[in-house]
Amino acid sequence: MRIEEEINQKQFRDIQEKVMVNVLFTGNWLQNYNNQFLKEYDLTVQQYNVLRILRGQFPAKIMLNEIQSRMLDRMSNASRLVDKLKNKALIERKSCKDDRRKVDIWITEKGLSLLEQIDQNTPQFYEIFSRLSEEESEQLSNLLDKLRS
Repeated sequence: MRIEEEINQKQFRDIQEKVMVNVLFTGNWLQNYNNQFLKEYDLTVQQYNVLRILRGQFPAKIMLNEIQSRMLDRMSNASRLVDKLKNKALIERKSCKDDRRKVDIWITEKGLSLLEQIDQNTPQFYEIFSRLSEEESEQLSNLLDKLRS
Protein backbone atom coordinates (compact mmCIF):
# COMPACT_ATOMS: atom_id res chain seq x y z
CA MET A 1 0.00 0.00 0.00
CA ARG A 2 1.26 3.47 -0.83
CA ILE A 3 2.36 5.73 2.03
CA GLU A 4 -0.35 8.25 1.14
CA GLU A 5 -3.00 5.59 1.75
CA GLU A 6 -1.30 4.18 4.87
CA ILE A 7 -1.35 7.51 6.68
CA ASN A 8 -4.30 9.03 4.83
CA GLN A 9 -2.35 12.00 3.47
CA LYS A 10 -3.18 13.27 0.00
CA GLN A 11 0.16 14.91 -0.77
CA PHE A 12 3.53 15.88 0.62
CA ARG A 13 5.41 19.16 0.38
CA ASP A 14 8.03 17.48 -1.83
CA ILE A 15 9.57 14.09 -2.57
CA GLN A 16 12.15 14.44 0.22
CA GLU A 17 9.37 14.83 2.80
CA LYS A 18 7.56 11.84 1.30
CA VAL A 19 10.72 9.70 1.46
CA MET A 20 11.43 10.71 5.06
CA VAL A 21 7.88 9.90 6.18
CA ASN A 22 7.93 6.64 4.25
CA VAL A 23 11.27 5.52 5.74
CA LEU A 24 10.13 6.40 9.29
CA PHE A 25 6.74 4.73 8.82
CA THR A 26 8.30 1.61 7.30
CA GLY A 27 10.95 1.43 10.03
CA ASN A 28 8.22 1.52 12.69
CA TRP A 29 6.19 -1.04 10.75
CA LEU A 30 9.18 -3.40 10.60
CA GLN A 31 9.90 -2.82 14.30
CA ASN A 32 6.31 -3.82 15.18
CA TYR A 33 6.56 -6.86 12.91
CA ASN A 34 9.81 -7.85 14.61
CA ASN A 35 8.29 -7.31 18.09
CA GLN A 36 5.41 -9.63 17.25
CA PHE A 37 7.79 -12.31 15.98
CA LEU A 38 10.02 -12.15 19.08
CA LYS A 39 7.12 -12.02 21.55
CA GLU A 40 6.79 -15.79 21.11
CA TYR A 41 10.30 -16.13 22.59
CA ASP A 42 9.72 -13.62 25.40
CA LEU A 43 12.34 -11.27 23.95
CA THR A 44 12.37 -7.65 22.87
CA VAL A 45 14.12 -6.54 19.70
CA GLN A 46 16.88 -4.97 21.80
CA GLN A 47 17.38 -8.14 23.88
CA TYR A 48 17.56 -10.20 20.70
CA ASN A 49 20.15 -7.79 19.34
CA VAL A 50 22.32 -8.21 22.46
CA LEU A 51 22.07 -12.01 22.22
CA ARG A 52 23.13 -11.93 18.56
CA ILE A 53 26.10 -9.71 19.40
CA LEU A 54 27.17 -12.12 22.14
CA ARG A 55 26.72 -15.13 19.86
CA GLY A 56 28.97 -13.41 17.32
CA GLN A 57 31.67 -13.15 19.99
CA PHE A 58 31.19 -16.66 21.34
CA PRO A 59 33.12 -18.20 23.03
CA ALA A 60 34.95 -14.94 23.80
CA LYS A 61 33.64 -12.56 26.43
CA ILE A 62 32.78 -8.94 25.75
CA MET A 63 32.39 -5.77 27.82
CA LEU A 64 29.24 -3.68 28.09
CA ASN A 65 30.61 -0.69 26.16
CA GLU A 66 31.43 -2.98 23.22
CA ILE A 67 27.88 -4.34 23.22
CA GLN A 68 26.50 -0.79 23.30
CA SER A 69 28.66 0.28 20.36
CA ARG A 70 27.39 -2.62 18.22
CA MET A 71 23.69 -2.28 19.00
CA LEU A 72 21.22 -1.34 16.29
CA ASP A 73 19.42 0.97 18.74
CA ARG A 74 22.29 2.74 20.44
CA MET A 75 19.89 4.67 22.67
CA SER A 76 18.94 1.44 24.47
CA ASN A 77 20.03 1.01 28.07
CA ALA A 78 22.48 -1.85 27.54
CA SER A 79 23.09 -2.46 31.25
CA ARG A 80 19.35 -2.87 31.88
CA LEU A 81 19.10 -5.24 28.90
CA VAL A 82 22.02 -7.29 30.22
CA ASP A 83 20.33 -7.49 33.64
CA LYS A 84 17.10 -8.77 32.09
CA LEU A 85 18.92 -11.35 29.96
CA LYS A 86 20.92 -12.50 33.01
CA ASN A 87 17.68 -12.92 34.97
CA LYS A 88 16.45 -15.18 32.15
CA ALA A 89 19.75 -17.15 32.38
CA LEU A 90 20.49 -16.35 28.72
CA ILE A 91 23.77 -14.60 29.50
CA GLU A 92 26.36 -14.43 32.28
CA ARG A 93 28.51 -11.63 33.53
CA LYS A 94 31.46 -11.48 35.86
CA SER A 95 33.79 -8.77 37.07
CA CYS A 96 37.11 -8.83 35.26
CA LYS A 97 39.96 -10.25 37.37
CA ASP A 98 42.39 -7.52 36.30
CA ASP A 99 40.04 -4.53 36.64
CA ARG A 100 36.89 -4.76 38.75
CA ARG A 101 35.40 -1.77 36.93
CA LYS A 102 35.22 -3.94 33.82
CA VAL A 103 32.58 -6.64 33.49
CA ASP A 104 32.90 -9.58 31.12
CA ILE A 105 29.64 -10.70 29.51
CA TRP A 106 28.98 -13.87 27.52
CA ILE A 107 26.08 -15.90 26.19
CA THR A 108 25.05 -19.12 27.96
CA GLU A 109 24.15 -22.45 26.40
CA LYS A 110 20.51 -21.59 27.11
CA GLY A 111 20.96 -18.33 25.17
CA LEU A 112 22.59 -20.14 22.26
CA SER A 113 19.79 -22.70 22.25
CA LEU A 114 17.13 -19.97 22.18
CA LEU A 115 18.85 -18.28 19.24
CA GLU A 116 18.97 -21.63 17.43
CA GLN A 117 15.18 -21.95 17.92
CA ILE A 118 14.66 -18.45 16.59
CA ASP A 119 16.97 -19.14 13.62
CA GLN A 120 14.82 -22.12 12.66
CA ASN A 121 11.78 -19.84 12.40
CA THR A 122 13.55 -16.86 10.85
CA PRO A 123 12.66 -17.81 7.25
CA GLN A 124 8.97 -17.20 8.04
CA PHE A 125 9.92 -13.81 9.50
CA TYR A 126 11.93 -12.82 6.44
CA GLU A 127 9.14 -13.95 4.13
CA ILE A 128 7.89 -10.35 3.90
CA PHE A 129 11.09 -9.47 2.05
CA SER A 130 10.20 -11.95 -0.68
CA ARG A 131 8.05 -9.13 -2.06
CA LEU A 132 11.33 -7.68 -3.30
CA SER A 133 13.59 -9.38 -5.79
CA GLU A 134 17.18 -10.02 -4.82
CA GLU A 135 18.20 -7.11 -7.05
CA GLU A 136 15.62 -4.80 -5.44
CA SER A 137 16.74 -5.86 -1.97
CA GLU A 138 20.36 -5.08 -2.83
CA GLN A 139 19.34 -1.74 -4.33
CA LEU A 140 17.27 -0.81 -1.27
CA SER A 141 20.10 -1.73 1.08
CA ASN A 142 22.56 0.33 -0.99
CA LEU A 143 20.20 3.31 -1.04
CA LEU A 144 19.74 3.18 2.73
CA ASP A 145 23.53 3.01 3.16
CA LYS A 146 23.87 6.01 0.87
CA LEU A 147 21.26 7.93 2.82
CA ARG A 148 23.19 7.42 6.07
CA SER A 149 26.59 8.28 4.60
